[in-house]
Amino acid sequence: MDNRNEKIGRKVRDNEIKRIPYMVIVGEKEEADGTVAMRQQGGGEQATLTMQDFGARICAEVADMLQAMNIRPKE
Repeated sequence: MDNRNEKIGRKVRDNEIKRIPYMVIVGEKEEADGTVAMRQQGGGEQATLTMQDFGARICAEVADMLQAMNIRPKE
């Protein structure tokens, strides 16, 4: 969580440099809509998702990575 007293553009740039895989941005608009703005590292995909959809996406990606490594997740 980056709660510094900086503008959003500065926070995004700083965290891009740190190579954070996903940034989830929740501003006033997202809070009102019940969504999050997701940004993928490297200037990739940007999307607005519900928290549930974002969570499902991350869980699916982790499951795919574990499967590729032949590791079975605990149920």
